[in-house]
Amino acid sequence: MDKHSTLMTQIGAKARVASAELAYASAERKHAALISAAEAVWAGLDALLIANAEDQVYAEEKGISAAMMDRLILTHDRIRAISDGLRAVAAQPDPVGAVIAEWDMATGLHIKRVRTPLGVIGVIYESRPNVTADAAALCLKSGNAVILRGGSESFHSSTLLHSMIVQGLKDAGLPLDAVQLIPTRDRAMVTELVRATDYVDVIIPRGGKGLVALVQKEARVPIFAHLEGICHVYVDAAADLEKARAVVVNAKTRRTGICGAAECLLIDQGFFDKHGSILIEDLLRAGVEVRALGPLLEVEGTKPAEESDFGYEFLDMIIAAKIVNGVDAAISHIRKYGSQHTEAILTEDDATADRFFQRLDSAILLRNASTQFADGGEFGMGSEIGIATGKLHARGPVGAEQLTSFKYLVTGNGTVRG
Repeated sequence: MDKHSTLMTQIGAKARVASAELAYASAERKHAALISAAEAVWAGLDALLIANAEDQVYAEEKGISAAMMDRLILTHDRIRAISDGLRAVAAQPDPVGAVIAEWDMATGLHIKRVRTPLGVIGVIYESRPNVTADAAALCLKSGNAVILRGGSESFHSSTLLHSMIVQGLKDAGLPLDAVQLIPTRDRAMVTELVRATDYVDVIIPRGGKGLVALVQKEARVPIFAHLEGICHVYVDAAADLEKARAVVVNAKTRRTGICGAAECLLIDQGFFDKHGSILIEDLLRAGVEVRALGPLLEVEGTKPAEESDFGYEFLDMIIAAKIVNGVDAAISHIRKYGSQHTEAILTEDDATADRFFQRLDSAILLRNASTQFADGGEFGMGSEIGIATGKLHARGPVGAEQLTSFKYLVTGNGTVRG
C-alpha cells in the first residue's frame, strides 16, 4: 500500500467511525457546533484574509483563469457571508429523523418512512474556499461525516476554515473526525477518494467540466453529478421590455464565474421586431462580448458566433446570442445545447410560460427572473454543495435535506404474516 492509499485508509476509517456517532447526534449539538464555527470564522477574519492572499499568489503563479480567481478571492463581505451561511444552516430544521410519510396496514403494521444520513460524503472542489464551510455545514446538519478535498489553489484558506469548523465540533462535543480535510495538494488523493468504496458512500464534485469528467472516469463510489452551467435566457415575444432589460444584464453580469450565469441569450423574432437590438446594446454597454448570429450581428460591437459558442460555459463576460422563431424553437435549441442546469423564460404569456416549463427538463426553470437565482441560499436552503444536474436521488440545489436517504420503521403488536 503506497502513502496515498495509507492516508486515505486512515482518513476513511476515522470518517466511518465518526459518521456512526454523528448519525444520532442531537439537533441541539449540531446547532451549537455550527454557531460556534460561525463565530470562529468571523473572529478569524484577518487571518483568513492573510491566508487567502497566500492562495492568490499561488494561483497567479499557476495561471488560473479570471473566473477561477474570482471564485478564490475572499473579501470582508464574502467572509461575512460564510459566517452567515453557517448560521443559516444552523437555523434550519434538522432533517434527520423527519417523518416523510406514515400509514397503517390492514395487517396491523404501522409504517413510517423517515430521513436518515447517507453516511460518509466525499466533496471534491476547485478554487472556492467557501465550499469548505458550506459542505461541512450541510453534511453536519444532515448527520453525515465528510471528507473534503479542496482545490490546490485554495489550500491555505480551506485549511484555516476547516480548523474553524473543527473548533465548532469540539465546542459542541461532537467527533472531530466528522469533518476532515485531505491535508495535501497531491492530485493522487482525488483518485484515492473516489475509489474509497469501503469508507465513502457518495462523492460530490464541485467544479469545472474537467474535474467532473475526471471524477466520473475514476469513481467507484456513486456520484451526485454537478455538470456545466450552460444556462439560457429566452426572451419571448410577449416579454415586458423593462423586465427583460433588467434580467438579461443581471443574468450575465452579476457574477460571471458562477454556474448560474447566463451563457446564451435567445431572442424571439417577435420581440426583436418590436424592440430591435436593445438587449444586445445593453449587454455591450455593460462590457459583455456578444457573439451573435443573423440580424444581431449587424449591431455594432458584436462578434460573429461560431457553432462551438453555443453549448459552451464561458464563465466570463461573454455570451452567445441568436434570434429564434417562437418558444418551440427556443426549447429545441436548449435541448440541443443545454446542460439541464438552469433556464429562464421572460414572458407575460401564461400559456407560453407553461409550455416552456412543461417541455424542458432542466433542474431549475425560472420565469421573469435571473438565472443567477440558481443557488441554494436563494431557495431558502441556507447553503448548498452544488446544483445536481443528474436525475437520481438529488436534483437542483443540494442542501441538507438532499443529503439524506430514508429508512422504514415498522411497528407491530406480535404481528405475524399469514
